[in-house]
Amino acid sequence: MPLPLPANAPVAAQKPVSDTRHGITRTDAYDWLRDPEWQALMKDPSILQTDIRSYLEAENAYADETFKPLEELREQLFEEIKGRIKEDDSSVPSPHGSWLYYTKYLTGSQHPIFCRKPREGETDESIILDGNVEAEEEAYFKIGGAARSHDDTLFAWSADLKGSEYFTLKIRDMADGQDLADTIPDCSGGAVWALDNKTLFYVRVDENHRASRVFRHVLGTDVTDDVCVYEEQDPGFFVSVGETQSGQYIVISVHDHQTSECYLIDAAAPKGDPRLFAAREAGIEYDLEHDAPRDRFLIVTNADGAEDFKLVQTPTATPDRANWQDLVAHRPGILLLGQIAYRDHHVRLEREDGLNRLVIRSLDDGTEHDIAFDEKAYDLSPMGGLEYKTTVVRFSYSSMTTPEQVYDYDMVDRTRQLLKEQEVPSGHNPDDYVTERIFATAHDGAQVPISLIYRKGLNLDRKAPCLLYGYGAYGISIPASFSVSRLSLVDRGFVYAIAHIRGGKERGYGWYKQGKLDKKPNTFSDFIAAGEHLAAEGYTSQGNITAHGGSAGGMLMGAVANMAPDLFKGIIAEVAFVDVLNTMLDDTLPLTPPEWFEWGNPIEDKPAYEAIAAYSPYDNVRAHAYPHILALAGLTDPRVTYWEPAKWVAKLRAHSTSDHAILLKTNMEAGHGGAAGRFERLKETALTYAFALAIHDMT
Repeated sequence: MPLPLPANAPVAAQKPVSDTRHGITRTDAYDWLRDPEWQALMKDPSILQTDIRSYLEAENAYADETFKPLEELREQLFEEIKGRIKEDDSSVPSPHGSWLYYTKYLTGSQHPIFCRKPREGETDESIILDGNVEAEEEAYFKIGGAARSHDDTLFAWSADLKGSEYFTLKIRDMADGQDLADTIPDCSGGAVWALDNKTLFYVRVDENHRASRVFRHVLGTDVTDDVCVYEEQDPGFFVSVGETQSGQYIVISVHDHQTSECYLIDAAAPKGDPRLFAAREAGIEYDLEHDAPRDRFLIVTNADGAEDFKLVQTPTATPDRANWQDLVAHRPGILLLGQIAYRDHHVRLEREDGLNRLVIRSLDDGTEHDIAFDEKAYDLSPMGGLEYKTTVVRFSYSSMTTPEQVYDYDMVDRTRQLLKEQEVPSGHNPDDYVTERIFATAHDGAQVPISLIYRKGLNLDRKAPCLLYGYGAYGISIPASFSVSRLSLVDRGFVYAIAHIRGGKERGYGWYKQGKLDKKPNTFSDFIAAGEHLAAEGYTSQGNITAHGGSAGGMLMGAVANMAPDLFKGIIAEVAFVDVLNTMLDDTLPLTPPEWFEWGNPIEDKPAYEAIAAYSPYDNVRAHAYPHILALAGLTDPRVTYWEPAKWVAKLRAHSTSDHAILLKTNMEAGHGGAAGRFERLKETALTYAFALAIHDMT
């Protein structure tokens, strides 16, 4: 066996608990792995029940023992990937007022350093915040939001110290580098400044880890005196706070996965009450920007049946739905993804046939032109900026073979300037690789795009191993962008492929709708169709594919392992949402009520219960010859709780009829995103890639 297994794999005790809903009784043998005090656990992991901790540590020890023969390979992969990253790197500076703001990394450093320097004249750099200094005494440290005040004197920043996404917000004086006494715990991460430079707005997370309340804080006052300016009563809606590009409005955004609503606060009058922009209507989404000189709002929306969204305008004084007028009408098949409104120009991001383009519109005369590239598969996205009165939009471009390029584009002259190209210190020649975009035919005839990369000259006569990545949920599209990590597999003879399956928006909003609720199984069958097509076309072969996905993509991994175990050599499932039915039945969990519009509400709806039960990976583990499986979890993960992959692995090990590896690795000091430091994350990538190489006997 390419991955020799130690003796005596952990065996989780079975303590059956029965649950009856809609006249249907299910029994869960591993329900005990869910700590009843999980809310408190997010803030204090030391309280984890002893029997649960013992089991997770036993699984970690078993995984460590299994990977021991691969230590040299893991270290080689880590150094290899690290060698492709420019360690002493910095972002392209963004101008605001008299300053240029940027982040940088130093050689060997794990965390970003926030800096600024004068826009003109002196070039001396001043460090605003050094994440490495702040992280020195912490087992886990991740910076959340970072926002400078409008007068460039103060810097609001937040950090998560447990991996549980409870952020603490602080305010730093940029002149002396000292934090003020104002300290706000239990935030969602970001903050927005009012124009008075002493008032800021933030979202507080409740005891169930739901972002439901927006607060106003005035510098120098006690946090207990902060005023709640908005509270969402529906647990199915998320709340966030932002601002228009013009800086004139603070925007409270309330949304679930199919309905949105916004409230506005005049940034010059922060004590004013939020003003409703347009009342929520089920199934209607909208996102607004402010066109200040023309006294109107610009709105991206799916109202009036615009499935792929359209751009409308409305007067500032009367923004409700009755006054919306089309500016760019709905065009089926052209998905409008987002917008930025500068003083004289509007930038919108569109996707057609799976490829992005930027469209520049003059707000004075309505003339338009676009920015696009001609590679077969690529990623293109605007990067925004700190200024409103500008004729320049910044964007990034990359493909699976082309490292990221950052451009400034002059919207008047229609010229672009390359500001930075991602440097690969160990060397990278795009001509050494081939990237393709092919299509698999799904069970119902839908054409599923697949982006892939492999090394030029690779023998594709069904001999190459393949790593097939997928996600397919929430309308999130996986870009065909550049990755220094995946080259370590490609250079060793792998075909690396991304299946752009339904549940994402790669082929428009309809592509998303066809992969949610009762149509969720399309996501799984699309992924299987992609794997079968890669084998049929000779890129790989049946049973020579390792599937990889995380979070909702981890659910995909569990589903396809049940549905087509013979297609895959291995499954890599990171923070895998595999216990879908139990989670959707537990309305105390942070994301459950908001997720009912994605998966269905099995508490109240029997058809939804039956639909989820039919595909939920944990519920459908059977006596199969399962492929090799590596599951990764985070103890303080509020999104996909640690017990989901733990229960799944316990059940898999009890039912699998193969002698393949089934491994669980739980990060006991991190949450959904894994390790926070940039190099610590690479070690996790090296672990997963070593697993893939080992099971394909390529160590």
